Formats: sequence, structure tokens, C-alpha cells
Amino acid sequence: MRQFAKNALTAVRQIQQSAKESTQPPLEGTKPKSARVIDPILVTGTRGYLEKVADQVNGTYENGWYDACAVMLRRFVETLIIETFIAKQIEDRIKDNNGDFISLKGLIDKANGDPDLNLSRNTKKVLRQLKKLGDLSAHNRRFVANRNTFDNLLDDLHLDMQTVVQEFVHEAGLKNVEGTRS
Repeated sequence: MRQFAKNALTAVRQIQQSAKESTQPPLEGTKPKSARVIDPILVTGTRGYLEKVADQVNGTYENGWYDACAVMLRRFVETLIIETFIAKQIEDRIKDNNGDFISLKGLIDKANGDPDLNLSRNTKKVLRQLKKLGDLSAHNRRFVANRNTFDNLLDDLHLDMQTVVQEFVHEAGLKNVEGTRS
């Protein structure tokens, strides 16, 4: 009887472990089925973390997690700006007295005004709009983004947003104009 109880306890523990493992989210996330927000071809072959954040932006949109999507989009833009300044070896222009990178507002202001960055007028405008949406989702406790919020933004800005990504990826030297890695 004692062996039976021991075997039963072992079986229960195995079932519990198996159930735990089968209900865990994937270790690194899954690829989204669509690319409604960021076209992955724009960042494929650049940096692994840019590809993963782009996937997260698209995945959160695909799953209807619009505030998370806005915050990830904000992070993505911030990362692109920082990557560009680093690639041009002018990152000191976007750091504070402690050596930390400045806030996104400051990054956008610096990027928009820096003569070493060749940003188009549309990119400069779109950066502010993307920041505004990300700020609302990250910092406004009463704002809750929804599909209409995004669809309206994306319908108006989708082409411009793709241009933002292309310009920063190019300016950072992560890909050349033809799309291959520099």
C-alpha cells in the first residue's frame, strides 16, 4: 500500500508539472500572424531586439491589446532614435549630465533639429504623433486605447510610419536603401 501511495504521489507531481508547463506562455513570444503596424521587412536583418519589439508591436495590435501596442510603439521609436545617434557616434547629444539617455520628448526634439540626421518633414511630424499616443496609453490613467484609436491613427499615418522606420534604419546604417544589411 505504501508503494502505491508513493507511485500515486509521483504521478500527481508529474501531472502538475506537465500542466504547469503546458499553460506557460512561450519563452520568447510568438511571431504575429499579421503586420498591421510595422512591416517586419523593414527591420529584418537589423538588430534582433528591433525585430522582436516590432513583433511585439504587431502582436499586441493583433490581439487587441491597444495600450500595450501604443507603449511598445513608443519604445520602438525611442530605440530607433537612440540607435541612429549611436551609429553616427553623436550619442553624447542625447545624454544628460549623468550619461543617461534623455526622455523621448527630448530625443524627438534632438532628432528633429539635428543637422547630422537627414529626416523628412513627415517623419518629424509623425514622431510627435506617435509619442502622443504612446504617452496617453502609458501615462493617462483614464485613457484606454481601442481599435478605433489605432485604426484612425494607422489609416492616417501608416505610410508615414513606415517611412519613419525606413529613415531611422537607414540613418543608423542598419540597412541600406535596397534593404540589405550595411
